[in-house]
Amino acid sequence: MAALSGERSQVPDVVVGPLDLTARVDEALAVQALAFGLSDEEIDIRRYIVLRHLLNRGSRALGATTATGRLVGFVYGMPNDRTYWWSTVVEPYLHRSGNAGWLDESFVITELHVHPDFQGRGIGRELITTITDGADQQRSILSAIDIESPARGLYRRLGYQDLARQVMFPSAPSPYAVMGAALPLLRGN
Repeated sequence: MAALSGERSQVPDVVVGPLDLTARVDEALAVQALAFGLSDEEIDIRRYIVLRHLLNRGSRALGATTATGRLVGFVYGMPNDRTYWWSTVVEPYLHRSGNAGWLDESFVITELHVHPDFQGRGIGRELITTITDGADQQRSILSAIDIESPARGLYRRLGYQDLARQVMFPSAPSPYAVMGAALPLLRGN
């Protein structure tokens, strides 16, 4: 079971709670750069995107911090809107697979990253379950690189299923999968 905001996580000395992502965007992007492998140019682009996303109604962020205040993971998301760039890219793929309705009344997990030294300890699970537990929507959607990975395995264990595969984002070198799950997310394994 995910800890409530501000409670101790299952990892000693790591607390999951609300994150002022605007104030800590550079720390978060440093975690993402390590977890996802980003260049300095990509980090600059992502900074602009993250700060723009945080202006959207209903956007929320959580962080995983150590006892010393070091940010070791973060998640942020928002209620989906079909006018958002991400939705306009994935909609044709979802339409072809008969899943375009998932774009309505869904909470989008925009980014979820955990520092490599802290991966495999349940922090990602706690971040995503805690943020979706606070969503008003009945379901959640996200995109992940379309390969078998620990992240995709986690999403499946939480109840996410593939809605569309081989989704190409402009300037992304690899295809993505769009996944969706009913809320609340599954617990266990």
